[in-house]
Amino acid sequence: MSHKFYLPLLLICIGLFLYVQVEAQDTGKKQNFTFYGTVSDSVTQEPITGAAVFIQENRIGTYTDKKGFYGIPSPPGKYTIRISYLGYKAKILEINIDKNIILDIPLSVDAQFLEEVTVTSNRPEENIKNTESGIAKLSIRSIRKIPAFMGEIDVIRSLQMLPGVSTVGEGATGINVRGGSIDQNLVLMDDAPVYNSSHLFGFFSIFNPDAVRDVTLSRGGISAEYGGRISSVLDVKLKDPDLEKSTFYGGIGLISSRLGIETPLIKNKLAILLSTRASFNDFLFKLGPDKIKNTVANFYDLTGKILFKPSEKTRLSYTSYYSFDAFKLPSDSLNTVNVNATSSTYKYRTYNQSLRFNWFFTTKTSLTLSAVQSVYKANTSVPDSSIAFNLNSGIRMRGLKARFVYVGEKHTSSFGLENNHYQINPNQLEPGPFSNVLPVSIPNEFANESAAYVENEWKINPNFSVLAGLRYSIFQRMGPDSVYTYAPGALRTEENITGSQYFSDKEVSKSYSGFEPRLSLRFGLDENTSIKASYNRMRQYVQLISNTTAALPTARWTTSDVNIQPQIADQVALGIFKNLQQNKWETSAEIYYRKSQQFPDYRDLADLIFSKDLEQQIIQGNGRAYGIELMARKNSGFLTGWMTYTYARTQIQIDPKYSSIHNYTGAWYPANYDKPHTFNMMLNYRTAINVTLSGNFTLSTGRPSTFPYGSFTVNGNTVPIFPNRNLQRIPNYHRLDLALIVEPNPNVIRKWKGTWILSIYNLYSRKNAYSIYFDLNPALQTNSYKLSIFGSAFPSLTYNFKF
Repeated sequence: MSHKFYLPLLLICIGLFLYVQVEAQDTGKKQNFTFYGTVSDSVTQEPITGAAVFIQENRIGTYTDKKGFYGIPSPPGKYTIRISYLGYKAKILEINIDKNIILDIPLSVDAQFLEEVTVTSNRPEENIKNTESGIAKLSIRSIRKIPAFMGEIDVIRSLQMLPGVSTVGEGATGINVRGGSIDQNLVLMDDAPVYNSSHLFGFFSIFNPDAVRDVTLSRGGISAEYGGRISSVLDVKLKDPDLEKSTFYGGIGLISSRLGIETPLIKNKLAILLSTRASFNDFLFKLGPDKIKNTVANFYDLTGKILFKPSEKTRLSYTSYYSFDAFKLPSDSLNTVNVNATSSTYKYRTYNQSLRFNWFFTTKTSLTLSAVQSVYKANTSVPDSSIAFNLNSGIRMRGLKARFVYVGEKHTSSFGLENNHYQINPNQLEPGPFSNVLPVSIPNEFANESAAYVENEWKINPNFSVLAGLRYSIFQRMGPDSVYTYAPGALRTEENITGSQYFSDKEVSKSYSGFEPRLSLRFGLDENTSIKASYNRMRQYVQLISNTTAALPTARWTTSDVNIQPQIADQVALGIFKNLQQNKWETSAEIYYRKSQQFPDYRDLADLIFSKDLEQQIIQGNGRAYGIELMARKNSGFLTGWMTYTYARTQIQIDPKYSSIHNYTGAWYPANYDKPHTFNMMLNYRTAINVTLSGNFTLSTGRPSTFPYGSFTVNGNTVPIFPNRNLQRIPNYHRLDLALIVEPNPNVIRKWKGTWILSIYNLYSRKNAYSIYFDLNPALQTNSYKLSIFGSAFPSLTYNFKF
């Protein structure tokens, strides 16, 4: 950590100590005690936001916050406590308050209550009362209701049904949020960053649904706690293991099977969760054409979590995640190094760890300390003896975080520190024993990123609240590092190099820093209507380098340096939120505009895999993204679901000085993932107490593409002529999916609980285009071909069990 943060850290620690002492003295004077804790779902352990906790004798109570936390001060005595929430069985407890008590309360779903919240676990009016905008929270129960491809419940694919979220096509890695590229999303799994969120090149996500508690996507009013990306934050929380009883669960599906266990090691003190998932896909390729019979596409992942509660005020948790993917092509379709090979094998691994310590000083104050490590490694290999090689790349991040929170009646304040260290292996090409391929070794990159932030939510009155935050980040590119200097104002090309400079180990070669203000406002027009506005400034110092539409494992990560400047984005958003018929319906409309500086793009025919001087392949300019997001959601009744429409544009502007090597004129052109129109509809119809019919439909504009508009012949070779980038589009995309979910009858008590899921993906066999290819023959005739990833309907049957 930079020495600049030692003094603030010391002052913060002293302030915390004094604050806790004062708080303790005040509590003693009032002779009041407090009972506090969390309210959660008894099965999924998801925190329940908006649950009512009420003391019947003195008629006082409160609602749980967004993390399920509550706290009520009360004089000593015996009391009756009632805990309730819509769709759950109310619980009544008798407690004797003679000291401060921590009471965690699980609630069971009311089997007879057919009305359910489909998207968010928040209380129905939360979208009106909450200061934040652009926030979407999905519980794992909601995700399970969405029809899944091949029966695989998928977190990332479920997010694509929300407004402002899209993807370049089926089987593509990651998501694009409000005009951002996939690497502009900060993806967290229990605080640890994820650098590749997909299995099998994007067909599935790496998150095991059996271990996920809830998913929160922040695309608008982003908290000052988060930084390092300019588009969005996807925070995936894994559930805590059950401290009271043992549970086994799993599932058998067409693509993969799952098995997990939660069990207490010391009841109410120490528990462990272990969950694994593995695929068995090879038989599917055996049924296909001869050219794909030898294809291999498999993955597995392991998720573990340990929870230890040494006292009522402290808790310690450790999360570990490991995943492995192997994809073998019978011919070198992806053509990594422009050689013809009989097969190519792609392997990539993710290994994440996080250690979190929570300390509740009082009912209002808490401290969270976290240590995380994220590792991502990719390997591409070709076994042919004459061209055998191994291509390796990866990124490792180690980080420390400290966060202090105070929750009051009018104010909720937080501040914290963060320090991350990066080590990047760009690409290393190792030839085989008898290979003609030449070795390539690109030096590792090292960097530090530190940040401090403060945030306060002020509820001025019931109709007006303010959430203001300020984050300050410092980035340092570290040695060993060799840097080229270029002629002032000239293009970054080999011909314009004027010198070089070498920086030794741990020497700072380049520093960047700056403030990142955040502001959200809420104006309540009435009990059912509010207007929200937000402003964010975000900085991004680490980025994924890929000039393909969907990033492959051969894509590499890099940090900002002397020549590659960090991305900076400013986003403003304005929305109106209205609930109807006693919160039965939720409606919202949001508009946003984001302007980006140093937005990256790439030179034509750029060599990104083996370039040691990456700044010569990257061009930076301005970016802009704007749009409107409409949503209507029905929360209760036999029929629930939502509809969304998004109009979104993402455009890039490159400096005209690059026109000498490109067709850049300074005009704005669409980014690869610019899709103006998107319509989504998701419906759940509960036909019986344990049977649900689900369906989703999506329709979107085809993504941009660059088609040749002519050709000419040189020495018998046909050369295509391309205009400026992304002036054409592939055909529009649309798809309908259905699922039938049969759950166990909740009125029948049994240890073994099984659920059947029958789903059909792409019901009417739409051959959606992923790409358009062109064949230019010597006769100067152009033939076009459409590549469809899924051109037919895919039925699947999955059986999930729990006991």
